[in-house]
Amino acid sequence: MVTCYTKRGIDHWQTVIGLPITDSRLFLRLLPFVKRLSLHILFWATYCLQDLLLQYTWMVPYLHEMSHGRQLWLALLTATAVLIPKMIVVYYFLYRALPGLENEKGNLTGSILEMSLVVISGIFLFQLIGIYYVKPYLYGDHAQYSLFDIRSILVSILQIGFVTGIAVTIKIARLRLSEKERDKLFIKEKLETELKFLRNQTNPHFLMNTLNNIYALARKKSDDTPEAILKLSELLQFILYQSTNRFITIAEEVKIIEHYLELEQMRYTQRLRVCFFKEMDSGSYLISPLLLLPFVENAFKHGISETRFDSYIDMKLEVKNGLLDFRIENSKDTSPVRKDNKNIGLMNIKRQLELTYKEYSIDISDQEHVFKIHLSVNLENHVEL
Repeated sequence: MVTCYTKRGIDHWQTVIGLPITDSRLFLRLLPFVKRLSLHILFWATYCLQDLLLQYTWMVPYLHEMSHGRQLWLALLTATAVLIPKMIVVYYFLYRALPGLENEKGNLTGSILEMSLVVISGIFLFQLIGIYYVKPYLYGDHAQYSLFDIRSILVSILQIGFVTGIAVTIKIARLRLSEKERDKLFIKEKLETELKFLRNQTNPHFLMNTLNNIYALARKKSDDTPEAILKLSELLQFILYQSTNRFITIAEEVKIIEHYLELEQMRYTQRLRVCFFKEMDSGSYLISPLLLLPFVENAFKHGISETRFDSYIDMKLEVKNGLLDFRIENSKDTSPVRKDNKNIGLMNIKRQLELTYKEYSIDISDQEHVFKIHLSVNLENHVEL
């Protein structure tokens, strides 16, 4: 699968950019670097534009005898020349100082001294460029300041500090956003794993009960055994290929419930009365797979199978405007429904509801001879994992 995916991706890029396969692979490897380089170029181009306008504004009073075109050209040369010390300080903080401070394992005093040395060196280089390039070749006699002129030093500090502050702020903001995205992805993967784990617990539990029913039919040499195996095959196909999806249609969920009811009625025959009322304005609403089946399974396992006399299960399912209302009631003996570890379905279903829907309610009533469950879910208000 990986080979096919990679090959298809290479063929796609080969078609788009017209490069041989070897060159296409190199291009794909360089793509993240090219993207990052483009962002850096955009940042410096934007900064140079504002610095150009700033230099131009400063130069107009001193070079008023020159044309505006000449003034603009000199401002561009000045902004480009003093870009070198700024870039040195900026990239030092981005790729040396900032990672070192976040690591918190290095020598803090040594890091501060190193940062101070780099900043002083940047300011010194800025001054050298101003004295030995900008002044004699661009400004001429109009710029009067020395290497240690306090005003020019303050200007260099402000300019280097301004662009460094912007770059570091952008870097920190991008790192924080990346951390948030990683945290969200981690939480999403954790919740998805938990949801899959809950379903994987429910599926074997459900299959075990179904196999027990078929075993009981086989022991009685019932003619319904082949049909029961066929129904089990359909249920297995659903579990293998559809229950792994996050959502299925409500019509598919109802179909699985009906298959399960048919299997159970083969076992209990006349001893059991099952009534399943359904009313849906649409069968296309999405629902979490096997969300309702554990309730039905629970009615059989902890209600009907432990009842010695004629039993009943009444179910009512209504779906209107995306709101699901499901009620199930079954007869039982006077002993309460067991709440041990074997009742996996009811325990898991509550957690699945928390992970899947924002609006839901579940009410469980354990009376002397009747066990009732009432579930309400807004099928259109899902939790975004």
